Amino acid sequence: MADIQTAQTDMGKVKAAIHRRLIQKLNLGGVTPVNRDAARAEVAEIVGSMTSTESTPMTLQERERLSQEVLDEVFGLGPLEPLLKDSTISDILVNSYKDVYVERKGLLERTNVQFRDEAHLLAIIDRIVSAVGRRIDESSPMVDARLADGSRVNAIIPPLAIDGACLSIRRFGSEPLNVDALLRNQTLTSGMLALLRGFGWHRRG
Repeated sequence: MADIQTAQTDMGKVKAAIHRRLIQKLNLGGVTPVNRDAARAEVAEIVGSMTSTESTPMTLQERERLSQEVLDEVFGLGPLEPLLKDSTISDILVNSYKDVYVERKGLLERTNVQFRDEAHLLAIIDRIVSAVGRRIDESSPMVDARLADGSRVNAIIPPLAIDGACLSIRRFGSEPLNVDALLRNQTLTSGMLALLRGFGWHRRG
């Protein structure tokens, strides 16, 4: 267990170091949606070069994962990106920088996702709210916002959040519910459907 924790710590240090070097090397603040793909490809190449020269022993799979994590940190929401790409997750609950839960099919489960520290979580929260022209600070410690995909975000930071910053993301299905789905999850019964059709409501989808 100690060896695993040491390896994770070393990997985290390498990732943080590569991230700092990228910030120094590139004008990431000037990246726009138009040239984002080109910039991402350039960053991926630089990250690959940097990881190949690191002294920390890494397999090819570990290097690829590290490269993706750094790219997520630069262009996305850091450690939350894999969760946001998982369509089975309906809610993401960040209770602290080291306690992240998700909800799948109504069941809450703890993940192994963690932020480096409180400052890292605060930076991601600030990135979310800044993208929609909002701000969050000590004078305005709670904010509601939306991600680009329409997901609803609520963030709370100190002094309102006593034990550290908290973040929740409520996601919505990409496909609208049809009658078959409503019957399947028992939101609608066959009797209710027959009654609605009797009042002139016709089946759609």
